[in-house]
Amino acid sequence: MNISFSRKLIAASTIALAAVAVVPTTAAAAAPTTTASVSFSKQVLTPSETLASTPWKTTSARDAQGNRVALDNPAVSNFVGWAYFKADGTFTMYNLDNSPKMHGDWSVPADGSSRWIAAKDANGNVLFQRIVPIVELNKNVFTYRVFPNAADQTVYYDIVHTKTNHVEPGTDGRGPGANGNGTTGNGDYHFNNGNAR
Repeated sequence: MNISFSRKLIAASTIALAAVAVVPTTAAAAAPTTTASVSFSKQVLTPSETLASTPWKTTSARDAQGNRVALDNPAVSNFVGWAYFKADGTFTMYNLDNSPKMHGDWSVPADGSSRWIAAKDANGNVLFQRIVPIVELNKNVFTYRVFPNAADQTVYYDIVHTKTNHVEPGTDGRGPGANGNGTTGNGDYHFNNGNAR
């Protein structure tokens, strides 16, 4: 088959298909036309669902003047680590070297204004409770405020956490990030990889 004939055949086929598309058959012309409506809605999470939707890593801290504070600064170092808030109302936290930090219960009210935790010992006894105001909470950032002296609200530190897929230590890679970056399967890739300590 020569090229000239192939081009003429393709052109004729295209014209024939176009004619069929423009001139409907009698049965098709008689049928009422309907349009399908497809609706895409973004799922809106409650503040509690947002906090439980991903693991978090402490990535920065700021003082009341907005200045960055080093994460090893004694004023903020106690709040630094990996945090895993589960949908069942329990949490576990680890230091950035993956050593255990604390575990217990947590909650966030419907308005997302604060986060409450009750840290517990191995027997389930409450060691302490803490309520902190939430400064920002969305699917990528969780920031809360701590006051070194509750009587002085002018001095505070904002502790910034970012979304991560760091595997929860001790879960044998069965948690978020278990497949790492999708190629190596090492589970050590996180969205904020540039913030590794």
